[in-house]
Amino acid sequence: MPALTLTYFDIAGGRGEDCRIALHIAGLPFHDDRVQGKDWGARKAMTPYGSLPVLEIEGKGTLAQSNAILRYIGSQHGLHPADPFEAARHEALMEAVEDLRAAVTRASSKDPEEQRRLREALVAGYLKSWGEHIEAQLGEGPFLGGAQLQVADLKLWTAIRWLRRGVLDHVPTDAPSGHPRLERLVEAVQQHPGVVSWYAR
Repeated sequence: MPALTLTYFDIAGGRGEDCRIALHIAGLPFHDDRVQGKDWGARKAMTPYGSLPVLEIEGKGTLAQSNAILRYIGSQHGLHPADPFEAARHEALMEAVEDLRAAVTRASSKDPEEQRRLREALVAGYLKSWGEHIEAQLGEGPFLGGAQLQVADLKLWTAIRWLRRGVLDHVPTDAPSGHPRLERLVEAVQQHPGVVSWYAR
């Protein structure tokens, strides 16, 4: 088995956390390279696209972008659909999570009053609509593809967990709310043995 190194910021969230958990659930030993903020400037130029996470695979090279890393891990270890259409459906949801992250970034301002206005509009408009679209993609569950957790579930859960941690000003800790299938998925990921064991280390 080639040696693996996953490099991401030293935070328990963001685009690298779901990659860490996917590697853990897949049973793949890896070096968890956690970048401190003060070191990022010096290391940024060494990444393929000037961003994290990146996965270094011994004998192959470095893979960048969280969705590509998740697909790579998932497709080889039973955490991503083998059927091409179903795989594309899962990947579409992963892209929708990236759309959400971009929308939150746009709703940011150094001016406190402007930030409040932008975030309140985000919650009432984009987040409400986004939650409705995600809810419509979920079936009998508890996960996106049914009974088995896959990498798209981890990515969605990580994003919802971020929204609900109370770290985003003017975004309520239950956002988006009122979506029972989404709530069921979030709870199922939270209670998955692989997720529980990752945080119990």
